Amino acid sequence: MFIQWLQSSKIAMWLLTVIRVYVGYKWLTAGWGKLTGGFDASGFMQGAIAKSTGEQPAVQDWWAVFLKHAALPGVKWFNIIVPLGEFLVGLGLILGTFTAFAALMGLVMNSAFLFSGSISINGQLLLLEFLIILAAANGGKIGIDRWLMPYLQEKFRRRVKISSDPSTLQKQTV
Repeated sequence: MFIQWLQSSKIAMWLLTVIRVYVGYKWLTAGWGKLTGGFDASGFMQGAIAKSTGEQPAVQDWWAVFLKHAALPGVKWFNIIVPLGEFLVGLGLILGTFTAFAALMGLVMNSAFLFSGSISINGQLLLLEFLIILAAANGGKIGIDRWLMPYLQEKFRRRVKISSDPSTLQKQTV
C-alpha cells in the first residue's frame, strides 16, 4: 500500500522532489568540496582498517580485508571515482536525471561509508535514497526524467520492434 502510494501519488511526487533535492545537495556539495579542495582517500581507508580491531570493532573483518588488499592499493582510482561519483549523484538527483540510478549509486556509496565505520549523515541519506528508489519513476517526475525516460523507453521499444520483425532479420542476413 505504501509503495503504491509512493509510486503514484502526486503528494508523494512533491515530497520525493524535496527529499531528492536535499539528498542531491548533500552529495553535490560533498563531491564539489573534494573535487576542488583536493582529496585523498588513503587516510579514510587506513582509519577504517584500524577500526576493524579491538574488542568491539566498528568495521567488519571482511570489509577491512577488502580495503587493505583491494581499495588501498588502488587508492588513486578511488581518489577520482569518489569525488566524481558524489558530484554526479548529487547533480542527477537535483536535476531529476536518471533519478533511481543516481539514488542507487548514492545508496552504494553510503553503504561503503557505513561499512567503513563512518556514521555521520550516511544512515539518513541511505534511508532517503531507499525511498527514492522505491518510488521508481515518481521520484523523478518533477525533473528531467519526466521527458527523458519516456523518450528512452520509446527508443528502446522501437529498437526491439525492429530487431524482432522477421522481414528486418531477412534483410540483415542477405
